Amino acid sequence: MGRITEDLIRRNAEHNDCIIFSLEELSLHQQEIERLEHIDKWCRDLKILYLQNNLIGKIENVSKLKKLEYLNLALNNIEKIENLEGCEGLTKLDLTVNFIGELSSVKTLQHNIHLKELFLMGNPCADFDGYRQFMVATLQQLKWLDGKEIERSERIQALQDFPAVEQQIREQEKAYCLKRAKDKEEAQRKLQEEENEGEREGRHTGFDGRWYTDISATLPSSEESKDDVQAPEIQEGGCKKKKLDNGEDDLEFWNKPSLYTPESRLETLRHMEKQRKDQEKLSEKKKKVKPPRVLISENGRALNVNEPKLDFSLRDDEKRNQIVLDLAVYRYMDTSLIDVDVQPTYVRVMVKGKPFQLVLPAEVKPDSSSAKRAQTTGHLVVYMPKVGEIITGCQVTSKPVKSTPDSSREQTNKRSQQMERLEVDPSKHAFPDVANIVQAKKHTPRRVQAEPKIIPSEEDPDFEDNPEVPPLI
Repeated sequence: MGRITEDLIRRNAEHNDCIIFSLEELSLHQQEIERLEHIDKWCRDLKILYLQNNLIGKIENVSKLKKLEYLNLALNNIEKIENLEGCEGLTKLDLTVNFIGELSSVKTLQHNIHLKELFLMGNPCADFDGYRQFMVATLQQLKWLDGKEIERSERIQALQDFPAVEQQIREQEKAYCLKRAKDKEEAQRKLQEEENEGEREGRHTGFDGRWYTDISATLPSSEESKDDVQAPEIQEGGCKKKKLDNGEDDLEFWNKPSLYTPESRLETLRHMEKQRKDQEKLSEKKKKVKPPRVLISENGRALNVNEPKLDFSLRDDEKRNQIVLDLAVYRYMDTSLIDVDVQPTYVRVMVKGKPFQLVLPAEVKPDSSSAKRAQTTGHLVVYMPKVGEIITGCQVTSKPVKSTPDSSREQTNKRSQQMERLEVDPSKHAFPDVANIVQAKKHTPRRVQAEPKIIPSEEDPDFEDNPEVPPLI
């Protein structure tokens, strides 16, 4: 059954940033609440309170809500109007479809001078003769009753007939109270019978299949295999039979005639709750437990597994002699949910309990491996150095030559002939001329060279010397 808790109020106070002490409107309808509690302590500033369609049997713990203007308690199990004198600002009260039979209890609302609207339709008292006249005469501050406006002439007539109507209402109340007492006794007796029947069923253990193991333990070994094969079939048949019995009981419950009383509402709710629990148990039994994921084969070989279904890339960094794994982990997932395990031949990453395993192309050093998480993308990068020496480059080595005394003498003679300078030429250390660092390029005038004279050869047969033509310079 539902109860009013701080968590429940906060979940229904999202419009007020889940702050409950300054809450002005609260809706707790259809929560299967049986008792009003804590609201007057936690939500003193409430103006509107919705509590319809619950199982509340008594109006209580709301008298400190001085600012409350509208209270909706429709479709509950209330039998009497009480404890509303402290709600000084109450202007509208909805008690539709309850079990109010004591109509005289409305006199407690005379202290609520601001009350203008009242709904009592659907209650046993609304069927009393003279109900409306009694209400109009008793609560003179009312403007609307059951959605119908109260006229001035109607109130005058009700006040005139009030003594006779009041006597009539009291007689009907008395008859209703006697009938209600009988209904309560009948409901109590029925509840006691059901409890006794349940205890009897509890003594005779049900057909749950567990006793087959006890019987099979006493049977000879030759019959054990047969019993093991037959037991699941018998269990399945027992479950089907139990399901059919539950279905028949459920159909019988809903077809059985019953009075509309607070006890019948509670009984209906408990029956539905029991059905829900039975259904949950059946669904849990039907759920097949997944076998654990196989990560290592029977022969000891690691398998490639990607249960979280993440994108990844694996590259071989030859320059740094390492293997780099880039796993696209969810960006906003907490790092504490990731577990990395590097082995010489494979790497395993657990992401929220789901394994990602990859076989490596070369053997790596687990002790020297490292893992980092990108802050922008959330990717997980695992660096795994390879096993073996790092080759930095190729060096040409000369072939070894056998050393002889003659060759050693020749090498020493060559070394002695070479001039060795211990000091550097001091001219090389001379300071440069700062003024003439940038030397201007000297432009020399180009000389026009005279073209060579072309003297025709006299031996040329076509040559004619014209004296009028001046010689070429």
